[in-house]
Amino acid sequence: MKLIFIRHGDPDYRNDSLTEQGIHEAKLLTPRIPRLHGDKYYVSPFGRAQQTAKLALEGTGIEPEILWWLEEFQHPVRRPDRPERAGVGWDWLPRDWTVIDEMYDPEHWYDHPAFVEAGIKEKYEKVITAFEAFLKEHGYERDGRMYKAIRPNNDTLIFFCHFGLTTLILGHLLGISTMPLWQGLIAAPTSVTTVVTEERTPGNVQWRCTAYGDTSHIYAAGEEPGFSGRFCECYTNENERH
Repeated sequence: MKLIFIRHGDPDYRNDSLTEQGIHEAKLLTPRIPRLHGDKYYVSPFGRAQQTAKLALEGTGIEPEILWWLEEFQHPVRRPDRPERAGVGWDWLPRDWTVIDEMYDPEHWYDHPAFVEAGIKEKYEKVITAFEAFLKEHGYERDGRMYKAIRPNNDTLIFFCHFGLTTLILGHLLGISTMPLWQGLIAAPTSVTTVVTEERTPGNVQWRCTAYGDTSHIYAAGEEPGFSGRFCECYTNENERH
């Protein structure tokens, strides 16, 4: 089975919609959609993901199903350098989180006091529980650090959603702490991330990421991927987010 996660286009976060650039990026997905050979399509309840799906799927007659757990994982956290106001969980300065060993532990990254205060563990487990129930419906059930193929299949499931949520799920499937993935990866607007099952012995499955944040459709149009979600390459780059 293949799980394909497509990030929404360049966002207007205030209005939960797409910018003009985001609309253009979503339209660039349209010729790529048939090549993904999707069997079922799903979308976040958030407007920016739904707008992306509508534009990308225009003319196909496909109506993706809304899944609540595909919404962005954006629960406010008070990071150490600015405790007076809360922000998204992955927006920490590297100098603060990289010195905390627990942040690299897939079973304890959410035990930091700032995450405990925000109830991140409980919110994380709620999403993962729903995701695991979804996988079981589609033939795969978690068994320790692997999965059992209770109904093996070659289905391709496509999700229009968000960077933070996709990375959280990827960490769960691969057994990697969410925090270094949040901080060390970036999925550009409308990028495509693919995760597949590998059943090398009967009934025993692990997941493998075959592509993360693929923006080949952007380059095919002669353009560059968007910057949304990234920070400045050099501190002196005044035109990039710090």
